[in-house]
Amino acid sequence: MPQLPIERIVRRERGSRPDTSPRLASAATGGQRLRDQLNDLLALGPSPETAGPGERIEDCSCPRGGGWRPGARWALGASAQAPRLREAEGALVTYARTGNRDLLTAACRRARALGLAPGMPLAKARVMVRGLDARPADGEGDAAWLARLGLFAARRWTPRAAISGADGLWLDLTGVDHLFGGEEQMCRRILAFVRRLGFTARIAVAGSLGAAHALARYGHKPLIHCRLHGEADALAPMPLAALRLDADVLGAAHRLGLERIGDLIAKPRGPLQRRFGETILRRLDQALGRAPEPFEPIVPEDPPATLLGFLEPIATAEAIGEAAGEAVRRLVPLLREQGLGVRRLILTCERVDRDRQEIEIGLARATRDGAHLHALLCARIETIEPGFGIERLHLLAARIEPLPPQPIEGELAGERPASDLAMLVDQLTVRLGERRVHRLSALESDLPERSVHAVGPLADVAHWPDWPRPVRLLHPPEPVDHVIAPLPDGAPARFSWRGRSHRVRAADGPERVFGEWWRRRGEQAAIRDYFQVEDEAGARFWLFRKGDGEDEATGDLSWWLQGVFA
Repeated sequence: MPQLPIERIVRRERGSRPDTSPRLASAATGGQRLRDQLNDLLALGPSPETAGPGERIEDCSCPRGGGWRPGARWALGASAQAPRLREAEGALVTYARTGNRDLLTAACRRARALGLAPGMPLAKARVMVRGLDARPADGEGDAAWLARLGLFAARRWTPRAAISGADGLWLDLTGVDHLFGGEEQMCRRILAFVRRLGFTARIAVAGSLGAAHALARYGHKPLIHCRLHGEADALAPMPLAALRLDADVLGAAHRLGLERIGDLIAKPRGPLQRRFGETILRRLDQALGRAPEPFEPIVPEDPPATLLGFLEPIATAEAIGEAAGEAVRRLVPLLREQGLGVRRLILTCERVDRDRQEIEIGLARATRDGAHLHALLCARIETIEPGFGIERLHLLAARIEPLPPQPIEGELAGERPASDLAMLVDQLTVRLGERRVHRLSALESDLPERSVHAVGPLADVAHWPDWPRPVRLLHPPEPVDHVIAPLPDGAPARFSWRGRSHRVRAADGPERVFGEWWRRRGEQAAIRDYFQVEDEAGARFWLFRKGDGEDEATGDLSWWLQGVFA
């Protein structure tokens, strides 16, 4: 992944049948900014230099009809767009201290087009490019991200995945490519996945690690598929640097006129070994598949778990609860030794008839409090059907997070401790379900039904502007009929909702909202006029009419109920 440092900076700132022969794939990614992506794994902002063919990326959010739209980028001022413009127009490089000089370690495509390259002194690069954006290299961060991607590959794509230097991965596709539709289809899926993460990638499939490494880094296509036993022909036009040789060996070979791998293949081996040693021949044999090469795959660590077996099957709720408590008491020391806390716990009960009963609980915050975990499990024991008895019990920490020691809050520290609602949230979640315990947070949207979404019960929420809004918001809005209202902007005098007629006593409005034309083309001319009305019984409603009452393109003049005030 030669452009990994550049791409990480950009990403952080935005926020058939299995073949019996071994086939190895090496993936290398290079840097370019991509348009918005969905992830887990992080969204990037679009940039003009990465728009696809026929795609026009516009970065504007101008007001329509006056007023302030919540979250509008133009409302944040001109300074909000300045960093993106500088980033798109400038060249980005990373550097590291080597001896008494700062040398470039990576350069974006724009910087390379301006003549910059890794290994160049930073002072020279600043002279060549005015306004160069130079950042310190973060080798540890790049290695950590690469290890994370390798761990994901070992879990999702192939059990044999390894780190290939500091800029790529090795994936052993033997026996797994048919699960994805063949080698080519599997590689295309991997390319699409990496692209969604905000990275570009090159993948080469060959019969040896050395050949895959060379083709991925020195090839010019996103996907290179080397035919079986065709490594010699594929590597012949590659430069000698593709064999992972030292700088001294490369310099000596260049002085003798050896520039390509094909030049080595055509030479007799005896003189090459006497002149360059055995390293160059060993690398050549590894690339051609004549010599083995060590492959150290990434081994994903198993999550903490405990297993209990019983001499006699258990069937009562009390016995199951006691066994669950013993499993928790054995699990907690494992979590403490590794400095972890559990966020999701799965209790599996294996019956004598080989049927399995599972209990799954989620926690709002990572914890290793044994008493709390045991209480949550006991609250769900009633859902277990023991049948003729349970002979094995397995407790698995399915989701874990680092949980370092936390300082104890108290009045001795000068601050009054805040209430911890995590345990209460866990108890409510176990009783009611995860989807029924949440908080509502505001979203940047003009339309009320799009301006709210559910977040975790302990997550931070965004607040709405200080505008009068109903306590209960209907999604989707419900239609109302038999509306009597003067045009073009009069409030309704009477309407019917859910079969009941309401006579309006007081009204306030209209409050005009335009359609979100930047999302859907059909909303380009859409208009809603909102009214707050109160009927004779004192009930207050939030109604809106589609259209401005004058232009038919703005709406069909139908009335809808958006919410109900307290």
